[in-house]
Amino acid sequence: MTPMAQSAVTREIAAQAPIIPVLVLEDAAHAAPLAHALVAGGLPALEVTLRTDCALDAIRAMADVPGGIVGAGTLLTPDDIRAAKQAGAKFGVSPGATPRLIAASVEIGLPLLPGAVTASEVMALWEQGYDMLKFFPAEAAGGAPALKSIGGPIPQVSFCPTGGITPQNAPSYLGLPNVICAGGSWVAPKEMVAAGDWAGITALAAAAAGLAR
Repeated sequence: MTPMAQSAVTREIAAQAPIIPVLVLEDAAHAAPLAHALVAGGLPALEVTLRTDCALDAIRAMADVPGGIVGAGTLLTPDDIRAAKQAGAKFGVSPGATPRLIAASVEIGLPLLPGAVTASEVMALWEQGYDMLKFFPAEAAGGAPALKSIGGPIPQVSFCPTGGITPQNAPSYLGLPNVICAGGSWVAPKEMVAAGDWAGITALAAAAAGLAR
């Protein structure tokens, strides 16, 4: 799968809803009910970060949830790409991009949403065929004004900003012409997940799904 083909897939996934939940799961038993709750609220694309020991098991559980599109985040190595694909991930997300990571995504066939934060990084990835990128860390890198500035000279590339996105600042990103969606963790608070408050999470997801873009 070429970088251009990968971006076509990730762009389509990003267009499903204004927010992609960024999920850090501590217990794989929560994975399926959490996915059901988020999908019911109108957020079908789900990013499970590979930051916990149960992340791959969580992806396996979420892969069978009707209407869900589960992806793997925090992909740093070719082994991460391979493991995510084998677990059932439909797309991958990385905080940055390296030649080895890109080569693995092409070889293994996992659509990758690579991260970039500077104009040079964006141009380098666009040159390779990626026109759908993750802007990370969004708030720390200057927020919506920085991303708007990048869109001026490089309008060909679209973004999913992630990192410090909240219900309060999400509209400032979603209103930009070069933003398709944003990644956020607030739709699945750890306390609500641990308590099994799936109805509450569905309500948060519905509010996020209703954000204008």
